[in-house]
Amino acid sequence: MRKLERIMGIDPGTARLGYAIVDFDLKTNQQFIIDCGIIETSKTKTEAERLKEIRKDLVLLITQYKPSVAAVEQLFFFKNIKTVIPVAQARGVILEVAAAKCLRIFEYTPLEMKNLITGNGMADKKLVSKMIHEYFKLDKQIKPDDAVDAIGMALAYIRRDLRLAAQN
Repeated sequence: MRKLERIMGIDPGTARLGYAIVDFDLKTNQQFIIDCGIIETSKTKTEAERLKEIRKDLVLLITQYKPSVAAVEQLFFFKNIKTVIPVAQARGVILEVAAAKCLRIFEYTPLEMKNLITGNGMADKKLVSKMIHEYFKLDKQIKPDDAVDAIGMALAYIRRDLRLAAQN
């Protein structure tokens, strides 16, 4: 019997939040993308309404796919203070929902994720996307970048924390 670990990768955002559902087979070390995409909120809504929509959609995804792990992008560095605050608010909602649904939470900076996937923490988005597509043997290009980044978060968990747990 296969033993699967289901991971939800999340790239936080208020306007667009990337998500990915990835299964990892602990016996064969194979991984499969089950679903990926974005949660998009309307710019006409208030910040509170957007956060409420993110929460509702995350709860639906978690209920549907039943992941045991959330791999979430950590805030690392922002040049624009107007961007960091909404992203931090979205992260708060993400972390609360994941905790309320009893998911184990792992966080990675973009630098850590890029390093785990490409071997270079300063890799550009094109290289990260190329490596993810090659790793999962995907024929079709995944868009937008937010969904690719969410897959990257799930893969970061597989490459670092899942493998560390398996060694112990």
